[in-house]
Amino acid sequence: MTARSSSLHAELVRIARRLSRDLRGVKPGSAVACTYDPLDYAWRAHAAFLSLARARPRALLVGMNPGPFGMVQTGVPFGEVEAVREFLGIDSGVRSPRRMHPRRPVLGFECPRSEVSGRRFWGLMRQAFGTRCRFFRAAFVWNWCPLAFTAESGANITPDHLPSPARRRIELACDAALRDVIKALEPRMVIGVGAFARDAAQRAVADRIPVHVVLHPSPASPAANRGWESRARRQLRACGFLRGPT
Repeated sequence: MTARSSSLHAELVRIARRLSRDLRGVKPGSAVACTYDPLDYAWRAHAAFLSLARARPRALLVGMNPGPFGMVQTGVPFGEVEAVREFLGIDSGVRSPRRMHPRRPVLGFECPRSEVSGRRFWGLMRQAFGTRCRFFRAAFVWNWCPLAFTAESGANITPDHLPSPARRRIELACDAALRDVIKALEPRMVIGVGAFARDAAQRAVADRIPVHVVLHPSPASPAANRGWESRARRQLRACGFLRGPT
């Protein structure tokens, strides 16, 4: 690691640790049975991911928050186990959180479930860039909110469905962290993965750099289930992130 990348890594570590602290004690409401913070129990894996960042990438890709079989398990945004292990080269550093929902255990890199969003997202990046080094020279990925929220039923609850007092506290902390990440990385553009993340990015950049959007790869989206990869490629070429004709 060069001195410059070491300094960037230290700054991203500072931002992530502060964000985790700022969100500690958030009361997400009675509908939430369990809150997961992979920046705590999966910190070593997350720090390994942060070490891959390079200054002044073509784009910063921003997601909403961890998925139950992705970052919740691996500490990596869109962190489907196989993609994180095989493409990103990270395969350890996850311990059991102090509290888990019985229907959503954290098994780390032993999790047998594949997160569709992460498989689609990192699958496209692997096809487009070939190696992790080429990808991270061009981009970095940051989840706006590092927390995952689980209902009593085991269902995932996204931040936009939390009560307004919790949403306000989360938005203040997560917007501030995103602004700091953008300042540290100095990307040429920010790309929201989904409309929610695009809106968060627009608040963070305040028109200083371009903000674009790519369709979220979630299987809950009918549009994503009708050829997400081809549509995402078109969007990412149109904004200049992927090279080639639109």
